[in-house]
Parts: sequence; structure tokens; C-alpha cells
Amino acid sequence: MADKQPHLNGTYYGPAIPPAEQPRNRHHHGRSCCCCLFGILWKILVALIVLVGLVFLIFWLVVQPRSFKFQVTEADLTQFDYYTNNHTLHYNMVLNFTARNPNKKLSIYYDKVEALAFYEDARFANYDVITHMNSFRQYKKSTSPMSAVFSGKKVLMLNSEQVSKLNQDKSDGVYDIYVKLNFRIRFRLGDSISGNLKPKVKCHLKVPFSKTGTFTLFETTKCSVHF
Repeated sequence: MADKQPHLNGTYYGPAIPPAEQPRNRHHHGRSCCCCLFGILWKILVALIVLVGLVFLIFWLVVQPRSFKFQVTEADLTQFDYYTNNHTLHYNMVLNFTARNPNKKLSIYYDKVEALAFYEDARFANYDVITHMNSFRQYKKSTSPMSAVFSGKKVLMLNSEQVSKLNQDKSDGVYDIYVKLNFRIRFRLGDSISGNLKPKVKCHLKVPFSKTGTFTLFETTKCSVHF
């Protein structure tokens, strides 16, 4: 009689099957690498900014750079006549300036200076104070003279209000004249020379009329320097 197979209670599933390995998130890994790289670059950028700032601060503390000082010391206005029939202004004016370099370690090269003269916002003359032919170097803690000669005639379309202001100035014997100077300069520290800088100087003047050509009535006027 054949042996009977043993009776199995319950269901038999065989040996345990290990859990399947979860796939790696490659996208998340790549994003983490990008974030790391961005963080490193950002730290480098911040370090460079701090380094440049420190260099600039040390340079400023050591050199203490200052803008030049500019003023009008003398003015001689011997003609300022406006003819309404042909709208022409006849003028003759000489201005003497001084430029002061207050720096202890920087000298200044004046490569070009152009002076523009205005009356009632209308430009009536210009003059080349400094050109490449007479450019010069101004040494530390020194003062240099300059002059501008405005002479000639100019067609100006002044309105009735401006003509009235001119007549009032003529009666008072003092004219409100605005002079703007355009500079091209360079600074020198030791053997190093900077690139071209183009500051502008603005002078609001009260110029007395003079028949004798003297400078005694004019009050020295400080001008504003803008870089």
C-alpha cells in the first residue's frame, strides 16, 4: 500500500522574498549637485566683493583722495550790450581762476579745460582754457592759476522777461553770469596714472561792470565740483 503524502495545514509560499530595491532619484541627485555648485560660487563671489571692499578701504585710508578746489578770483567785464533790433549780444569779459590740489599723495594732470559762459540760461561764449598745447601737471598741495577770455558777439533770442532782467542788471551795474567748466584730468600716485576723468565745475557769478578794467570790485567766488 503506497505511503500517504503528509497532510499540509495552511498554504505554503516558499522561502521569503527580499523587498525590491528602490530606484535612486537621479533628478534629485543632480539638483543637489547644482545647489552645491551654486553655493560655492556664491561664497567665492561674496569673498571677492569683501576683498575688493577691503582693498578700496585700505587705499582710501592711506591715500585719502580729495577733489580739487576751484574758485573765480577776479572778473573784468567791460562790455555787455544787447541790441534788440538784431538780437545780438556784444561782450568782453576776462575771468581768472585758481585750482587747488589739496591731496598729500596725488598729483593732477590737467589735459583739457573748456569754459562756457551763460546769461539767463543762454550760452553766449566758450573758451578753451587748457588744451593739449598748454596742459600741465599740478603737484601735491599746490595751487595753479587759469584764465578765460570771452570776447565777441553772439546772436541770442532773449524774450521780453530776459531783456528786462538784463536791463535791471545794467542799471545795478552787476550781471548774473553762470560759467560751467568741463575738465579732462588724470590723477597720479607714484608711477601709476589713472584713466581720464571728466568732472564739471559750476560757477554762479555776480560780475560787476567795469569801465576801467580793474578787478577790485569782484568778490572771490567758490565753484562746485561734480564728478
